[in-house]
This record gives sequence, C-alpha cells and structure tokens, in this order.
Amino acid sequence: MTIPKGYEWLSTLGQLPRTIQEGLALLGVQEIVGKGSNKTIIGWRDELNQAGVKVVGYSDDDIPWCGLFAAIVVHRAGKNAVENPLWARNWSKFGDPVSIAGLGDVLVFVRNGGGHVGFYVAEDATAYHVLGGNQSNRVSITRVAKDRCIARRRPRYINAPLSVKSYRVAAGGALSRNEA
Repeated sequence: MTIPKGYEWLSTLGQLPRTIQEGLALLGVQEIVGKGSNKTIIGWRDELNQAGVKVVGYSDDDIPWCGLFAAIVVHRAGKNAVENPLWARNWSKFGDPVSIAGLGDVLVFVRNGGGHVGFYVAEDATAYHVLGGNQSNRVSITRVAKDRCIARRRPRYINAPLSVKSYRVAAGGALSRNEA
C-alpha cells in the first residue's frame, strides 16, 4: 500500500480501520474519460452484485462512482453497504451517527446535483481530508469543505482500533468543489 505524500503518518498508527486499509489499497484507480470504462471499477459492481449488494443502473465509469467505491470498501472491510449505494446521500444511513469524525468514518457531503461520500482521514480548520472515489476521476485523498458535510457515520465495531479518532493536519492543496 502506497500512502500519499503528506499522509505518511498513517503508517505510524498501528492498526488502521479496515475501511482505510481497503480504501488505501485502491488509491490511484481512475476512470477512463470518454468512451470505455476502467475494468477494475466495473469489476467492483460485479463483485458487489455477486455478494448480494444490489448495484442497479451502473454501466459506465462516467456515471458518478463515489458510492460504488464506498460500497466496495465497506464490503471488503466486512461491513454491510447501504441500500442503493450509488446514491451518495444514502450513506447517511450507514453505521452510527457521530458528532466528531474519526479515522475511517463515512462522511457524506452535499454538492450541486447530488452528493458525495468518502472516508475520513484527517481534517484541518476548514476541510476534511477524504479518501474517496471519483475525486478528480480517481481514488484519492482530497480536501472537502466541512460546511458541505451533512453526515458523519461510524462503522459498527466490536472492538474499534485505537486509531479511530480525529487527526488535525495542516491545510494543503485546493478544496474540492465538485466530485462528479
């Protein structure tokens, strides 16, 4: 697993939440813009459908896929995805609500034309640092304004890793404006 520059501190935390482990393993996967689709992304749909997670209406990686990414990550982490996982705002029903986000929690955001979903990595004064899919057409960690967040949801754990807590980091890079 390659950890992006500026987030190397993740490797010093010991046991990471499975959502972060699984998500980081997919860093760099990107869609094919225009004609054609990345077979890996389409394969996530097939893997989820075979596992009984209904992914309906997803035929091309030009269709927003942040919810598909969230679903494959939670599935591989041994958790249950929400119903209709492609709809980012449906993730506001996942797990349990928390007032303060911690590593590996699901964050749901509002955006023009819909929503966005990803996983909390860290935060700075104005933004969450989000591990997500379909962020600049790829799996990445990007900054998303906190005031766009409409839900913070924690996976249900029997024993949560000690690393499941908030992390403050310096702001770096531009804010994401639209994840479609």
